[in-house]
Amino acid sequence: MEEVVYRVRRSDRARRVRVTVDATRGVEVVLPRRAPEREAAAAIRELRPWIERRVAELADARAAVAARGDSVPYLGRTLALVTDSPRRSRVVRRGDALLVPAGPARAPALERWYRRAARLEIEPRLDRACELAGATYSRLTIRGQRTRWASCSRTGAMSFNWRLLLAPEEVLDYVIWHEVCHLEVMDHSPRFWRLLANRSPGYREQVRWLRVHGATLLL
Repeated sequence: MEEVVYRVRRSDRARRVRVTVDATRGVEVVLPRRAPEREAAAAIRELRPWIERRVAELADARAAVAARGDSVPYLGRTLALVTDSPRRSRVVRRGDALLVPAGPARAPALERWYRRAARLEIEPRLDRACELAGATYSRLTIRGQRTRWASCSRTGAMSFNWRLLLAPEEVLDYVIWHEVCHLEVMDHSPRFWRLLANRSPGYREQVRWLRVHGATLLL
């Protein structure tokens, strides 16, 4: 049986052992500062079947991303990547094409463009959902979280992952409604799910889509 390669990271904030499998960082075990090193190996042994499934999923995701060629998804549409000038530094959209920089500057420029586009797409949708729900939020932040698609704090601060723009439009709308429902119910109690089902009736289908395809939301 092949050995699982992993790295250990100590955290002052961690209260328990946590194992993550990430497309860029691989397998990581987060240990509380005072936890003995052997707890990392024990966690790897216990979670090995899940780790192997997750590694296989990420390999499939990388293959799916590679199969796009010179194109990227955008809320259910496909945008072609066009290198039109060696001096270009910013991404510009022209219809169903994105004019992009050449070489290693392309990836960071693409991410910056998606971050800007995410605010333009999410803010009006969030405002509309809050208007329909009779709710308000305090601020909106666009981030690139590794472990979550969005969050809502008790102060009403909203945070959304720019990678949601790589998903179909219906998925983005579901995540927005999920967080808007948290303005009324902060936990995931039966009351929360009833509220979400009322405001986003097809949410289960979008949850399934994220579970199956979420790992492919990469540039």
